Amino acid sequence: MAGKKRTLPRIAGLTGGSPDTKGDPSGALGATIAIYSVKGGVGKTTFASNLAWCSAQISGHRTLLWDLDAAGGSGFLYGLEPKGTKPAHDVFAKERAPEKLIQKTGYSRIHLLPADESIRAIDARLTEIGKRRRLAKLTRALGADYARVILDCPPVINELSAQIVRAADLVIVPLPPSPLSTRAFDLVVREIAGNTRRHPPILPVLSMLDMRRTLHREVREQHPGWPAVPYASALEQCAVQHRPVGEIAPGSPAARAFANLWGAIERKLAERRG
Repeated sequence: MAGKKRTLPRIAGLTGGSPDTKGDPSGALGATIAIYSVKGGVGKTTFASNLAWCSAQISGHRTLLWDLDAAGGSGFLYGLEPKGTKPAHDVFAKERAPEKLIQKTGYSRIHLLPADESIRAIDARLTEIGKRRRLAKLTRALGADYARVILDCPPVINELSAQIVRAADLVIVPLPPSPLSTRAFDLVVREIAGNTRRHPPILPVLSMLDMRRTLHREVREQHPGWPAVPYASALEQCAVQHRPVGEIAPGSPAARAFANLWGAIERKLAERRG
């Protein structure tokens, strides 16, 4: 992968009010950040949930965490469950406004749009609707109230994934160090290049990195410029305690890694607008 020359899409480079009212105290322009991979079990929900916390608590952004995975992991990590019957499906069909379904979390400036089982049928519904930029229009509208919309995406290649890459300003791809992850990254690159003309940049991130393992050290040496999030028991506790790692263990390597990753994301968004 490292030896291939790519022209599409760009790989993101690295350089060194009342909290729950409308409007963003940081004054930032809105942006949509997708946490996406075609491979499951890579840490997408952990990334999305913890980056939402970083957005709100480090940058002071009013942040919406939108769970697009039927498993509902982001809601679970914040101790929330969807309300009502099949609400997520209604949002895409414009049968119910997203604002009617958004829930406050226990943290200032972080709100959640939860998933439910109806998301399993969303691909067919989007195809039926026939609007290729429905998700992009929804996130743009939400951007009037939220400086950052973070999408916790399912591991799929279908109409939903196509709409995700059209909506995103930046795509974060968690990659555990393994040959299968390298293949998954190549599939993500092709998916993005094939579904949008003005493609968003991609930021690959090594996840669950364990430098005690030979393969992990080798992959880290191959990609020294990529951000990395270590394998850590503190991250496992996020699901146990229903809290972000920045709350559980603020001084831990995992918490510092997410803070550094968030800094890279903010710089990349600023560069894109500049």
